[in-house]
Amino acid sequence: MTKLMTPDELEAALRRIGAERYHNLHPFHRKLHGGGCTIDQVRAWALNRYCYQAIIPQKDAALMARCEDRELRREWLHRITDHDGLDGNEGGIERWLVLTDGLGFDRDYVVGRTGALPATRFATEAYLHWVTEKSLLEAVASSLTELFAPKLHEERISGMLEHYDFIDERVVAYFRKRLDQAPRDAAFALDYVRRNARTIEQQQASLRALTFKTEVLWAQLDALWLAYVEDMPAPGAWRPGEGMREVDAAA
Repeated sequence: MTKLMTPDELEAALRRIGAERYHNLHPFHRKLHGGGCTIDQVRAWALNRYCYQAIIPQKDAALMARCEDRELRREWLHRITDHDGLDGNEGGIERWLVLTDGLGFDRDYVVGRTGALPATRFATEAYLHWVTEKSLLEAVASSLTELFAPKLHEERISGMLEHYDFIDERVVAYFRKRLDQAPRDAAFALDYVRRNARTIEQQQASLRALTFKTEVLWAQLDALWLAYVEDMPAPGAWRPGEGMREVDAAA
């Protein structure tokens, strides 16, 4: 960047990052949505992705802890309750555990994250630390992967229901809920970045933030591919048959 962009130009640059770098383009997602995964590869994906789901409300709480703008805190608060649940709303983490339940996992094993790949844990923890340490603008900008999430969720719902007989509507409830939540959240965050990235340096930081977030997501799928497609899981990582409920293990 050599000149200050208009808000529209900044938005277009952010959207280009998604078009080129969002993890819907990763071969693992294409394999998953196209019906090319074994049930154990789907299990490995769901188990590892839980690490990311669990970190989301933590990073949102970290963002809010540094925010002096009451209106931003009020708007951001529902992101935490969307995932953790509140007053009868089961929340996204619970819906993800319904998914891992449906795949036969013992809940304590999933929540404990002991079978997650080291790269998964490193990537998700790096994201939490990054949001904690960077500017508020960068923290908000990193959430803009949600601009591109609805299309991915639509592909996932239709593809998994079509190709896998062990997937049903209850199991994909998490993704259906995000079809409404993600666009709402992304619209607010995009408006915030458009209004607050007022210098070249701030615009550059916003673009770097979104790029970093796409790399966090991509790195997790790289690790899954190496471990469960190329069959090179790290020592201590989940192996088929581990962490299952007794009835599913016996089957």
